Amino acid sequence: MARPPRVLLVLAVVLLTAAAALAQFGFGGGRGRFFERPNTPYDGRFTFVRVKYQTAPGGFWYSGWPAWGHGYPLGEQNLMNIMNSVSYLAPHIQEINTLALDDPEIAKYPLLYLIEPGWWQMTDSEAVALRMFIAKGGFVIVDDFKPTGFQGCDCWEHFEANMKRALPDARILDMDVSHPIFHSFFEINSLDIIPQAYNAGRPYFKGVFEDNDRRKPLQMIINYNTDISQFWEWSSVGLRSIEQTNEAYKLGVNYIVYGMTH
Repeated sequence: MARPPRVLLVLAVVLLTAAAALAQFGFGGGRGRFFERPNTPYDGRFTFVRVKYQTAPGGFWYSGWPAWGHGYPLGEQNLMNIMNSVSYLAPHIQEINTLALDDPEIAKYPLLYLIEPGWWQMTDSEAVALRMFIAKGGFVIVDDFKPTGFQGCDCWEHFEANMKRALPDARILDMDVSHPIFHSFFEINSLDIIPQAYNAGRPYFKGVFEDNDRRKPLQMIINYNTDISQFWEWSSVGLRSIEQTNEAYKLGVNYIVYGMTH
C-alpha cells in the first residue's frame, strides 16, 4: 500500500492541475456553472465517491452550486493525484463519482465523502442506506460545517438530527491526535491545523465508532470548524499556504488509508 512518504506533497499537484484550475475557476474568481460529470463504471479500482443529496434552501450560496458539490471535482482530483504519487493505491484520478446514498451502486464502494452536511435534507431511504453502508464496513468522511446562523443554517444541530435518524444508537465522540487514523500513513502530531477561512477558532475532529467504543474501528470521521477539501481545491492557485495545504493532504491520505485498511 505505502511508499516512503514524500515531504513536498503539493508540488506534484501544482504542476499537474494548475492549468486546469486556472482555466476552470480563474485565480480567485468564480467557479462557473455547476454540472455533474458522468460517473465511471465500477471496475475494482479505488474511485473517490462524493455523496450528493437534496440541498436545503440557503445551500446554493457558493456561486449557485449545491452545497454537496462544493469543490467538485477539482479537490478530490488533486487528492487522488497525491494518493497516486505517494502510494500504490492506483486510484482513478480524473474520474470522480457522485452518488446518492440510496443508490444501489453505493454498495460497491468502501469509502464516501460528504460535504456541507448542514444543508443535507436527508430522506428516510438515505437514513436506512447510510446505516446499512456503515454496518457493512463502509467508511465515511464528513467535511465542512458553517457556523450557526450562516445562511440560516443551524449546521451542527441539523447534522446531529440526521445522524440520530440514520444511526440512532451512535454517539459522536471527540477525537484527539492519539487515534491511529492520524498515524495511518503520515505522522500527524497536532490537530491545531488548517483553520477554515470563514470560521473563527480551531478545528475539531469527531468520530463515530463501532459500538461507541474508541478502541474499536472508526466508522465516520467528522471535520468540524474546518474544510480540508478547500485546501485540496485551492492548492494549485496559491490561495492557501503550502504548509497548511500539506497538512490537509496528509489528513486526506491518512483518511483513505485508514478507511481502506480497517
